[in-house]
Amino acid sequence: MMAPTLEAGNRRRVEPDPAAPTQGRPVPPAPQRKRKKDLFPYLLIAPATIMELLIHIIPMILGVWIAFIALTQLSIGNWVKAKFIGFENFVAGLSPSSPIGTQFYGALGRTLLFTVIVVALAWALGMFAAVLLSSSFRGRGLLRTLFLVPYALPSYVGTIAWAFMFNQRDGVINRFLVDDLGLLDHRPFWLLGSNAFWVMVIVTVWQFWPFAFLMLLAALQNIPGEVYEAAALDGASLWKQFTNITLPMIGQANSVLLLMLSLWIFNQFNVPYVLFGPASPPEATLISPLIYQQSFSNWNFGVGGAMSVLLLVVLLIASAFYIRLVMPKGKGPNA
Repeated sequence: MMAPTLEAGNRRRVEPDPAAPTQGRPVPPAPQRKRKKDLFPYLLIAPATIMELLIHIIPMILGVWIAFIALTQLSIGNWVKAKFIGFENFVAGLSPSSPIGTQFYGALGRTLLFTVIVVALAWALGMFAAVLLSSSFRGRGLLRTLFLVPYALPSYVGTIAWAFMFNQRDGVINRFLVDDLGLLDHRPFWLLGSNAFWVMVIVTVWQFWPFAFLMLLAALQNIPGEVYEAAALDGASLWKQFTNITLPMIGQANSVLLLMLSLWIFNQFNVPYVLFGPASPPEATLISPLIYQQSFSNWNFGVGGAMSVLLLVVLLIASAFYIRLVMPKGKGPNA
């Protein structure tokens, strides 16, 4: 009889499994630890999520709902039971033949013009200051600090100071223009009529151009100095260096800056409210103050909510179009 033989090469050594339970060694509670690790990030963002819901999301949903109900001073006491009227508030706000529609379209066009002028001036001043202070010279730190004062100053404080200077017929502005410079032969009322629009432009540019300066200066610091040195050796003028080097290399920062400025200025409410009060002059009425007037002066919350929804839609469409047009598109794997 042949005895069974085992080949040494076919033998395998069985290694002990460290995860397998062994006698005398407790098994760690791995699932519980994993569950705690999974919940920890959500616990960190929970306070911010709750505040975002309470401050932005829920009020926005309520504002959309108000646009579809007949909410006036008669039904504000029990607004939950206000009558649902569908798109009647939108029809009242969009109909060119209605007084509210006329105000809405006039304020919309005025707001677009106001946004274009302020964004252009704020960007131009910010770019000029950023290019000027990007080079090293004596006193640059002091000028940087002074340029940021309007941005660091609270909005209401600065606007109240401007209102005080423009409001009085014998105020600082009229004395400077009439008595000191002799540019005007009379003392105009700046916060009335067509002058009110340009006062609003001046104050808003004064508030926002330091932010443009700060963003553009940070972008200019990332451009290597060797690029300008090589361009200067090739005979490129300062204007060609600006158009062919500076602007293309800060294109990303410019895109973000222009988008942020456009959204902020299109929604501008603080400056006209502090300058003119609850009721702006017809020549200086923007969209946001008009919504406030319809909601809290005329007690027509439904129409005010409809205008707010229309404003939200306009801004979303404009932002999406701008991002798709200006922002760089992602490249696919086969690009």
